[in-house]
Amino acid sequence: MKIYGGIYMKDDGLSTAIRGMHLQSEFFRIGSDNVAGASKVGYQGKKAVLSSFAEYLGPYALSEVKDTTPGRIQQTGNPLDLACANETYFQYQTPEGIKLTKDGRFQLDKDGWLRTIEGHKVLSKTGSPIKFQQIPDDLRNIKINTDGEISILNKLTMEQEPVDTIGVASENGVAVSTADIKQGYVENSNITLQEEYLKLLAPRRTFQACRQMFIIQNSALSQVVSKLGS
Repeated sequence: MKIYGGIYMKDDGLSTAIRGMHLQSEFFRIGSDNVAGASKVGYQGKKAVLSSFAEYLGPYALSEVKDTTPGRIQQTGNPLDLACANETYFQYQTPEGIKLTKDGRFQLDKDGWLRTIEGHKVLSKTGSPIKFQQIPDDLRNIKINTDGEISILNKLTMEQEPVDTIGVASENGVAVSTADIKQGYVENSNITLQEEYLKLLAPRRTFQACRQMFIIQNSALSQVVSKLGS
């Protein structure tokens, strides 16, 4: 094979078969990750992108991108369960910096901090952690509108008082002003298991074909070596 730019490449059947099996294994890995994540709240699937010269580059010709299509919205009735009904993400604080998530299963700690299910502080639209000055006896007294504005019922005045506004961002981490938040819902994964299983059929057949080619080439090479040594 000659690649423009003065690079020449000679290949053999064994190398091609091995690269082919490695490449199909990567397809399997991506598919397996999607199947495993199908039941996870907020999981976003991976898509395989194949470049040119895959027969020569093997697994290095394959890259993956995140599928940002919104997942299925499911009602839970929990006032602190939130779902972004569009392609936006919640933000939370970690020791490594700010990260994004589609998993809106939040909770209040004993000090009034709003945290993710893993215990990280959820950020407001100003980038500061959200804290409730008072913790309600009944979480149903917490109201969160579609813009992410949080309010809590003051039992003395029987009026909702503002707490903060949940910050949402694009997949690039850029804050967006228009949110579409649903209280009492979670966003499930955007994976359809039937589709993922069907996607695995072609890599499986190709892997078997590459494996058979490897066996044939290896057998032929063994016979040649045996004849040369006799």
